[in-house]
Amino acid sequence: MSLSRRHLLRLGGATALAAGVATVARAQPSPPPAGKADYTLRIGTGLVELDPDTVVSTRLYNGQFPGPLLRLDEGRRVVVDIHNDTDTPEQLHWHGQFLPDDVDGAVEEGTPYIPARGQRRIVFTPGPAGFRFYHSHLRAGRDLSLGLYSGLAGPVYVAPRREAGAYDREIFLVLKEFGPYLSRTEMALDFLSPTATVPALRAAQKTAEIASLERGLKPAYDVAYEFAAINGRRLGHGEPIRVKPGERVLFHILNASATAIHSLALPGHVFRVVALDGNPVPRPAEVPVLWLGNAERISVIVEMKTPGVWVLGETVDDDRRRGLGVVVEYAGVKGAPVWRKPAPFRWDYRRFAAPGAVVSPPDEVIDMTIAARDGAAEGFDQFTINGMPFDMEKMAPRFRLARGRRYRLRFRNATDDIHPIHLHRHTFELTSIAGAPTSGVRKDVAMLGAFQEMTVDFTADQPGLSLFHCHMQDHMDYGFMALFDCA
Repeated sequence: MSLSRRHLLRLGGATALAAGVATVARAQPSPPPAGKADYTLRIGTGLVELDPDTVVSTRLYNGQFPGPLLRLDEGRRVVVDIHNDTDTPEQLHWHGQFLPDDVDGAVEEGTPYIPARGQRRIVFTPGPAGFRFYHSHLRAGRDLSLGLYSGLAGPVYVAPRREAGAYDREIFLVLKEFGPYLSRTEMALDFLSPTATVPALRAAQKTAEIASLERGLKPAYDVAYEFAAINGRRLGHGEPIRVKPGERVLFHILNASATAIHSLALPGHVFRVVALDGNPVPRPAEVPVLWLGNAERISVIVEMKTPGVWVLGETVDDDRRRGLGVVVEYAGVKGAPVWRKPAPFRWDYRRFAAPGAVVSPPDEVIDMTIAARDGAAEGFDQFTINGMPFDMEKMAPRFRLARGRRYRLRFRNATDDIHPIHLHRHTFELTSIAGAPTSGVRKDVAMLGAFQEMTVDFTADQPGLSLFHCHMQDHMDYGFMALFDCA
């Protein structure tokens, strides 16, 4: 599908949200302060020029993609006005920050909607320091103009009280697809390490598949995309990243996709990973390829020591052809950008972990088995946690936490999908991956491999409701959510 300026791909025009959405009862917060806000964000429909002949219409923050970079100071209060210029209520989630549940930006936690044609002023103290982001947090279902199918995503950098400064300059890159459509074709990815799987989980998924066939259900929908871009421009159509030999560039990279996992390589260069999801890693390490699940962020330093004109791009050929890449151009060098496919590389969070896994025992273990009912929810897979999908009408807490206790979440994935799991308002520590112990890597999103087990530990230090979910928009929409209630 090719588009001209005269034929815009219409991704705006969201259908109205259903009336009477359940909300969580809560005490009324104090009124926000008067005066001018530190930042103003406007949610509306706008145009993104992916290249001179391809323009898409979608929901945007302040009429641009990505939304404006917000630089906040750790521990310094900020006032933000959010205007919703659309005809449907919206939510803005402050991903990766430790904020009250009425500010965090999820209706499941009780955050008030930003009303249609209305506004909301919020006040919060940013933290923790590091690379965070903000995005829409709506249930989209089959409406591919809502939630993360839209262009509602923007980077946040919460500046620490002291910067390390081991780089010459920094660049923020936001990966994103445009032009979503329903498909029944899904591409399986096999790139995670360790590779050990659990036969019983594989057998459980096979049993579920047979049950779906016996019920006459069709293979589930997947979401595919016409276009892909970095910072809203397709490969070869944005300004190149211009560098000098010997320069150390700190790249902050965000995968803002609704449903796609991405990988990046830069021929002739390596990435020195210094932070995951904004949290410094115990052991920085060099890798040739980066893999990012939905909503994951990776901060890397690249030493520019291979002059040329290169493509920093997606390693999956189809996604790179759709536009997911950017040109890196050394000073004084001209010519066509060069792409070289890297050798296969397995992504292993343990590469960045502290040497020797030392993990304190938790106060309590919470088991979660994730399963899927093929094509059982409006043609999509319906996902369950311990046999139950999330109920958007009741929105009842599933797990009760005691404040200050350390919990271990033990995941068992009885599906053939990789799930980027996310816990709101907390950071967790990876403590085992596919049976291999690890420690020290702190994240708010982690990819759980197909038919694998994983454990993560966190301290319940945020009172109120916290949402846990898969960050695949369609998985979240169709059951893969649970609420924790901390008192």
